[in-house]
Amino acid sequence: MSFSNLRPAASSIHPPAPSAVLDDAHNGDIQGAFGTIAQHDTAPRLNWFAKFRTLLAILGPGLIVMVGDNDAGAFATYTQAGQNYGTTLLWTLMLLIPVLFVNQEMVLRLGAVTGVGHARLIFERFGKFWGAFSVIDLFVLNALTIVTEFIGITFAVEFLGVSKLMGVGIAAVLTMAAVSTGSFRKFERFAMVLVFASLLLVPVLVMVHPPVGQIARDFVMPNWPKGSKLSDVMLLVIGIVGTTVAPWQLFFQQSYVVDKRITPRFLNYEKVDLWIGIGLVMIGGVAMMAFAAQLFGGRPEFGNFTDAGGVLAGLNKYAGRTPAVLFAIALIDACIIGAASVSLATAYAIGDVFSIRHSLHRKVGDAKGFYLIYFGIVAFAAVLVLIPGSPLGLLTEAVQTLAGVLLPSATVFLLLLCNDKAVLGPWVNAKKLNLFTGAIIWILVMLSVILTAATVFPEISGATILSILGGGTVFALLGYGITLVLQKSGSKPGVKQSMKRATVAYLHEQKQRQGGWRMPPIEELPAPNLTMSKRVWMGILRGYLLVAVGLVIVKVVQMMLH
Repeated sequence: MSFSNLRPAASSIHPPAPSAVLDDAHNGDIQGAFGTIAQHDTAPRLNWFAKFRTLLAILGPGLIVMVGDNDAGAFATYTQAGQNYGTTLLWTLMLLIPVLFVNQEMVLRLGAVTGVGHARLIFERFGKFWGAFSVIDLFVLNALTIVTEFIGITFAVEFLGVSKLMGVGIAAVLTMAAVSTGSFRKFERFAMVLVFASLLLVPVLVMVHPPVGQIARDFVMPNWPKGSKLSDVMLLVIGIVGTTVAPWQLFFQQSYVVDKRITPRFLNYEKVDLWIGIGLVMIGGVAMMAFAAQLFGGRPEFGNFTDAGGVLAGLNKYAGRTPAVLFAIALIDACIIGAASVSLATAYAIGDVFSIRHSLHRKVGDAKGFYLIYFGIVAFAAVLVLIPGSPLGLLTEAVQTLAGVLLPSATVFLLLLCNDKAVLGPWVNAKKLNLFTGAIIWILVMLSVILTAATVFPEISGATILSILGGGTVFALLGYGITLVLQKSGSKPGVKQSMKRATVAYLHEQKQRQGGWRMPPIEELPAPNLTMSKRVWMGILRGYLLVAVGLVIVKVVQMMLH
């Protein structure tokens, strides 16, 4: 599908302003799975059909990043919640909807406006320490996450009667072949097949016959499993948050938007794409939690979750062969799209930081470093899973813990970047969005602290968890108050008002040209405005991360030795 008929007259095309795009392949026509939009197409979409065709061409980034996050870890977490606690935790998914949209909307805005990936912006605006930290922790965490994807594949292929070696090998080759065509459109079409195949979970849900009214009630009304241990349920809730809102999503979505050549002009269409993706995530999560609750409720397996293999066995035993096979295919599908997305997030980030060619528009020979990283991390994960005696259970636990520990830092930098006027100009966050995101960050920090404490001290009590939550809330309120004091004391009233008027005038002017404004080349940006309050909070964050990651590493080493 092409929109060449909507291309403006030559006289209306102006030379593009210098941009920060690092790879020339990130400039050009949008070549989506379902359509093409010419680079200089500025014609208005005046009717619903033109708007629909534009949406079809834009569809992709939001769908892939969201469905890619319903991976092996999500399959295990959601079915564990259903098998152990019924549908009482469905409401956690509903609460995550605004969190998912706010986080992903900010990164797609960053990608469309800046033309640069997330890792590079962190390097340029916050220095080498945070830049290196973000790339290294992303690389380690993503490598471990891809291992869990292939673990999920082993459960599915063994249930289907295929050998582990053949199943993992075919999945790894398919994951690598999908990106190596040199055609962005071909990869996106492959990914979209996987996206819509995720809906195989719906017939599984229907075949199990769960009570629809109870599902609807528990989705919108917060509940708590009766007679359950607070610490166990709290850790599972943290797991649901961690598997639904993952750090790699931020890096992938921003870079993929850049690689697809989406500009600010099409942001509203991309938001629709994101909402559709969130809808698919919710469908998958609700389906897995609900059918696991119905399947195991009142049976010996209830409250005794093991792994995805146990869920497959339960489906086969209580619901029949067909839903079990569909679930196995859906699991393989989820693991492949998860492995591809997470591997791309890593390759994009490293390509951004080292300024090497990093685009799916390029063939393998034209972007050797980019594809070498992608192929290497997929091959490493597949081989590790096939090695007899590999500590796969330990690696899975490490992924969940590290993701929970590192997520707050990723969200902090996302918020800071979205308030950097040199980076986003007229596209910076509104105040209400900042308040909402700040609250999300603090909740994530609290959950991260609880997860770290539970990892180091497995017997942590519910009273201790409540104490952490209460103390953290008090600390957050005090910190917010101190920050306001520092901000007020750091500026004189007259100067502050003058700066405010100038900022309003500047933003008003830029708003008139919002459709065309993009971040200038990185080397032309002014130095970031790191105020005293920002430096204090970043220092606290650095200290927490060093301590938390250190404790997790010590715990993992102890578990390996024993």
